[in-house]
Amino acid sequence: MSIEGSQTTQLSMQGQTHRISLLSLAAVIGAATIFGLTYSLTAPLVALNLAERGMGETLIGLNAAMHAVGVLMIAPALPWLAGRLGAQPLILAALLMTAALLLLFPAIPIVWMWFLLRVGLGVGAEILFVLTESWANDLSDDATRGRIMATYTAMLSLGFAGGPLILSVTGTEGVLPFAVGAGAALLALLLVSAPGIIKPPMQAHGQGSLLRFMRLAPVAMSTTALNAAVETAGLSFMALYAVRLGWEEQAGTQLITTLMVGAILLQLPIGWLCDKMDRRKLMIWLGVLCTLGAVAWPFMLRTPWVAYPALFLWGGLFVGIYTTMLAIVGSRFRGTELVGVYAAMGLLWGGGALIGPSLTGLALDVAQHGLPIFVALACGSFTLALLLSRSLSSRQEAAA
Repeated sequence: MSIEGSQTTQLSMQGQTHRISLLSLAAVIGAATIFGLTYSLTAPLVALNLAERGMGETLIGLNAAMHAVGVLMIAPALPWLAGRLGAQPLILAALLMTAALLLLFPAIPIVWMWFLLRVGLGVGAEILFVLTESWANDLSDDATRGRIMATYTAMLSLGFAGGPLILSVTGTEGVLPFAVGAGAALLALLLVSAPGIIKPPMQAHGQGSLLRFMRLAPVAMSTTALNAAVETAGLSFMALYAVRLGWEEQAGTQLITTLMVGAILLQLPIGWLCDKMDRRKLMIWLGVLCTLGAVAWPFMLRTPWVAYPALFLWGGLFVGIYTTMLAIVGSRFRGTELVGVYAAMGLLWGGGALIGPSLTGLALDVAQHGLPIFVALACGSFTLALLLSRSLSSRQEAAA
């Protein structure tokens, strides 16, 4: 074969590999987007249905907590399962289970059984969340990881925003909203099972307890706890805080939407920065800006034309911390070790989501500006810890 013919064959093979890689990435990110959609659709849908059946807020809250029970049940075993079975079969099983469970909700009139169904949804959600993140990281290299994980985060946020939108169309009564959620899960199943997509390697190495993975990636753990605490506190109390400052309730809700839109649209430029500069330094700058921004909330929210663009920017910068952390973790870990780190992050997410609203509610009882006080302290403490760890690492390297 001539040199020209060999080069043409090589280019053709490279082009085919690139197309397969893009197809695989689209399938995984598409599955993550639909996971976000089904999660954000299910949470308010189940709560509203339980309220219609006469359950009080305490029992509705306990039902929501069953999701975390499912996460805690599957997270310790997830690295081992991924090493034995592989990521793709586990994701397919989780999607099929999610679709079946959603259809069981309207089919089972005994609402106490909904607690067990919610545990199952938590198991499925943890599998999808951990393994789609791991898979997306495996499909990237260090030169593109920031942009790929930014796309992943943006599309996941888009999915979270889509659930309530679907409910506004389908309503919350009857089988239809549950069936739409189940149909979305089956659509994701088709994407992940498409022929020819690249399966991530999941060799059975790096096994260990979740405590070991927490020690291996302390920045990832603290970033996850921060993101969960602030995100859940903001979703729970932003509208209430705005009403305290004189906003109408509907306008206060629109502030939450503004934060989410910023979280979606600003991830790609932040991902581009991830691939162009030192990622830990970028996290520190984002943390400083988010701390200062939270301090300024009481002043910015006095004027709507200042509040909306400022919160749009703040939402993007804050979620950018999580996006940057995903790029850092993906550059350090592979295979089942990466799954183990993500599984440990799932536990920290649950802890942050529990502590954030609790502390914010206490802060709002004590002070009018309790929400920005909590957010500023959380972001500031996180940034200070990053600065101290960076300084310690620099001194250790100099001593070596």
